[in-house]
Amino acid sequence: MNSAKTFILIAAMTALFMGIGSLIGGTSGAMIALVLAAAMNLFAYWKSDKMVLSMHGAQAVDEAAAPQLVRLVRQLSENAGLPMPAVYIMHQEQPNAFATGRNPENAAVAVTTGLLNNLSTEELAGVLAHELAHIKNRDTLIMTITATIAGAISMLANFAFFFGGSRDDNRTGIIGTLALMILAPMAAGLVQMAISRTREYEADAMGAEISGRPLWLASALEKIEVASHRSINQAAERNPASAHMFIINPLHGGGRDRLFSTHPATANRIAKLREIAAGHAREAGRPWG
Repeated sequence: MNSAKTFILIAAMTALFMGIGSLIGGTSGAMIALVLAAAMNLFAYWKSDKMVLSMHGAQAVDEAAAPQLVRLVRQLSENAGLPMPAVYIMHQEQPNAFATGRNPENAAVAVTTGLLNNLSTEELAGVLAHELAHIKNRDTLIMTITATIAGAISMLANFAFFFGGSRDDNRTGIIGTLALMILAPMAAGLVQMAISRTREYEADAMGAEISGRPLWLASALEKIEVASHRSINQAAERNPASAHMFIINPLHGGGRDRLFSTHPATANRIAKLREIAAGHAREAGRPWG
């Protein structure tokens, strides 16, 4: 299923590239955009994970540098039946995390120092299990490709605004260029939103299975939601196309289930995790609450 989603995503964003290229330079512009899109798709598959990690200042750590974190990732990876991913730390006050990589054999988990400083070991395990669920579900490829190409489409749309309207062979003129400058990033965003919301609920549920404790993640989400509004993630603000990769929206102004939110409402996610925990309690024949 995720392979089909990835193909549709690449096709949709390539078409947007060609549309902007056509506004900038007619038929020749569309063909140049097609070539650029093909090159970018290849780059996104092989290298975009490294680019996203670098974009957020993530630094690789080993067991000597971060023993508790690395051991926890190893234990949870074994629970999930996954190869051990690379582990990164972002020196960022805002508590948050994301996973990346084209497949489970080439995956990485990145957490902020704010996450390590604000969560208990159990809550951290809940967050890491969620990120490992993205890897197990093979969400990370589509997440990373979306971050790379959506950002590029926004840049190309802005380029069209400055240069498209002045060309003689631009049939749509400045009105068409303005429309595409607005609609192209919007369309790219809608693609990632549609994928992102369902993906987060699924990763929450699978993460609860990996850790064995749904309430660990529920408690972590409550803390992250509150703490994330007290600090600004500058790297994410500079690169908003990568916001959907994080466990909670790192951009200020997010939170509710609305059209342009990259994540489901945190309260809704917590409620579903509590339902899972209640179900586990009923199956085990023990009290819930």
